[in-house]
Amino acid sequence: MLLTSPIIAADAVSKSFGPVEVLHRVSLGVAEGEVVCVIGPSGSGKTTLLRCLALLEAPSGGRILMRGMTIGSAVPSSAEKRAARAVRSDIGMVFQHFNLWPHMSVLENIIEAPQLVRGLSRTEATAIAEELLAKVGLSDKHDAYPARLSGGQQQRVAIARALAMSPKVMLFDEATSALDPELRREVLTVMRQLAHEGMTMLVVTHEMNFARQVGSRVVFMDRGEIVEEAPPSTFFSTPSTERAARFLAQLED
Repeated sequence: MLLTSPIIAADAVSKSFGPVEVLHRVSLGVAEGEVVCVIGPSGSGKTTLLRCLALLEAPSGGRILMRGMTIGSAVPSSAEKRAARAVRSDIGMVFQHFNLWPHMSVLENIIEAPQLVRGLSRTEATAIAEELLAKVGLSDKHDAYPARLSGGQQQRVAIARALAMSPKVMLFDEATSALDPELRREVLTVMRQLAHEGMTMLVVTHEMNFARQVGSRVVFMDRGEIVEEAPPSTFFSTPSTERAARFLAQLED
């Protein structure tokens, strides 16, 4: 569903890898302050949709828009490329497997992009990083290296790193799926806090309680398409499609 004034949107986006179509004409918009949770079986195209929205993959068809301006398409024009460069840092993304630089300390991981992309001084970037490390409960880890951190700590650093760029929207791709239950809680607590503070978020997740309790909308994908979307209370109590009902029933088995 495309909203009238979404911050970020996919408009009839398709994506193929060779002969395999992974996304088929997907349209989805996320409004300011929304927390949209995307769920569905493995292989349904959820991660590919996020990667297209983050400009990490070019769509095979359709458009990616930021505040109504086209920033991605199959054959982008010069104007679209300029627009993409202008807004790329407004889109923060947190990956399943952290993607921290192993040879850099926690602080260095966080301050690199604000210095290189935003042009901040080391002093300015460090002040922001220290504030964000406090926010995610890791003030004492700024000199540590990723290999010395737990998975939950690494993911919280990854969230702080994304936030250091002052993004307008945060994309989370299965941010807790590589973690054991206790470490998942650490990361979900930070994500809940961001949602409470009004951060615009698009979250691909298997965490149904998070989707129920925090999501503004639940989007169910299967076989490269959006099958259903609804408020969490409606989706989880009375799904309108058989495919969504089957998926929820399998979670309860």
